[in-house]
Amino acid sequence: MSDLFVALIHHPVVNRNGEIVTSAITSLDIHDVARAARTYDVRAVFVVHPIPEQRNFAASVIDHWRFDFGRAHDSRRREALERVQIVADLSEAIAAAEEIARARPLIVHTSAQTARGTSYSDLRMRMEAPDAPPMMILLGTGFGMAPEVATHADIVLAPILGPGDYNHLSVRSAAGIILDRLRGH
Repeated sequence: MSDLFVALIHHPVVNRNGEIVTSAITSLDIHDVARAARTYDVRAVFVVHPIPEQRNFAASVIDHWRFDFGRAHDSRRREALERVQIVADLSEAIAAAEEIARARPLIVHTSAQTARGTSYSDLRMRMEAPDAPPMMILLGTGFGMAPEVATHADIVLAPILGPGDYNHLSVRSAAGIILDRLRGH
């Protein structure tokens, strides 16, 4: 099975009006995506944010569980958060994943707005192949990744669709669903 990575993109993303913005890091996203990633054996979660103060905030959330409160109370959360790396941009995340896996990961773009894309079953079979390359799942915050992020992608994954026309999951919910579809039993 291929090595799997997740990149939680905070810039460039779009807001509700379609404008390119930078979204804020939330502690809930860090915790919940890390826990899903640990459950489904993701090698690393990259929190991607260009603003140093936001990266410092993310580091303080992680350090609280690694060195302070979490040291005495919840080793499972600490274990999950040990997989989180904070980086300034997507190229830094790709380079770090390449160093870990010793091969450049295939970049998998996700979006609720995509009309079509590679099915989860096809991507899962590709990941389970004996010679499968590492892969990195890109997850957008805000109202999704800016169109320019898709230019980095090797694969576009089909959107998560419910029975109706409402389609605006939190990134942490989407991460759990995607990882379960790709790695769950």
